[in-house]
Amino acid sequence: MRIGIIIGRIGGVDGVALETEKWISVLKKLGHKVFIMSGEFESWKIDHEHDYLFPALSFFSVEAEWGQRKAFFQPDNDPDPLLDHVENASNMIEKAMRDWVTEKKIDVLLSENASALPCHLSMGVAIKKLIQNTGLPIVTHDHDFHWERGERYVSVHPEINQYVDDNFPLLLPNVKHAVINTFGVETFKNRFDIDATLVPNVMDFSRSYGIPTEENKFFLKDVGVAPNEIALLQVTRIVRRKGIETAISLIDKLQDKKLKLVITGNNNDDENKEYYNELIDQIHDLNLSSQVIFAAHKVLDHKDLSDVYAHGRACTYFSTYEGFGNAFVECVLAKKPIFVNNYKPVYMQDIGSKGFETVMIEDSNLTDEHVRQMSEIIYNPDRCREIGEYNFKLGQQHFSFDVLESKLQHLFTF
Repeated sequence: MRIGIIIGRIGGVDGVALETEKWISVLKKLGHKVFIMSGEFESWKIDHEHDYLFPALSFFSVEAEWGQRKAFFQPDNDPDPLLDHVENASNMIEKAMRDWVTEKKIDVLLSENASALPCHLSMGVAIKKLIQNTGLPIVTHDHDFHWERGERYVSVHPEINQYVDDNFPLLLPNVKHAVINTFGVETFKNRFDIDATLVPNVMDFSRSYGIPTEENKFFLKDVGVAPNEIALLQVTRIVRRKGIETAISLIDKLQDKKLKLVITGNNNDDENKEYYNELIDQIHDLNLSSQVIFAAHKVLDHKDLSDVYAHGRACTYFSTYEGFGNAFVECVLAKKPIFVNNYKPVYMQDIGSKGFETVMIEDSNLTDEHVRQMSEIIYNPDRCREIGEYNFKLGQQHFSFDVLESKLQHLFTF
């Protein structure tokens, strides 16, 4: 089949973009032709036959930014101008989508979270109109939903909230919903009496990953970790729900100047750098400026995150909320021990229950006993390797490309 993917951005390190790349790889293996319409191709070499850049789909486009601000952050007294704007912008976007579908002879569409989370109102509504006007079958890859984000997608205007409910997620007869966790399956059943398909996030367990090579041997040195020092890795973006403050507290509690926390992600998605500045204050107050390293600028120099994992001792992953938790499975693939918070609503139900060996804390509470358990692992390289090998085999069983292939064969049968 000729599959058309609609996505806000691809080629970056956010979970939606990363998982979409894996779907593309497996869909091509299954013999499908894949076409992409995206608002941004971040670190992506555009193939003009298959890739179509349409900037209006970007989360940073005028259409998206203005819509978000007027709906949720700085609403006007009258919601009608916003609703009119979204309708007009969605008509323009839908026309471009329809032209693309016709030109590329698309058989089936794949919407990557754009029909689930209202972070680009006009884009989501345009996809709905496209399906209504063309009758094309569609798979929506739904990573997370507005009701899971607290007050983030709640407007002061009931009309806006109703509009969001009417359009997100996409509830039409010819839609197949793929969700990334059990909570999503339960939500669709309880809210909409729809049977969604659980497709966990996966990794390619057949590839070498996190292996020391000539190309990456100086990575830690280049970010400021000496050969006689130990690096703990926080391989996430800098956003509040990642719980990075807990990882910093761990460094403080371990009381070892030779321990370094390497934070690999940028703060581009941190509104006004509010959370980043809180972390800076915490580091300053705890006198840890020589032990906490922000390394996003250096990570960009490497082919992928494999180089980052290659020389770290263990990973911190104290998130409070995740739709799934790609970084957890990355750590498993890299055969690194993981220190994890029992993040909602996914970890124990979809990952922890599989039997992975970790040190797990509850509600971000880093007790002395937890610190002792983590310390025993950090300072025992043989134990680290043992845990890494054990978790790798479990990951291979539950979160590999083989699992994804069987799921996609089912989803893309019409």
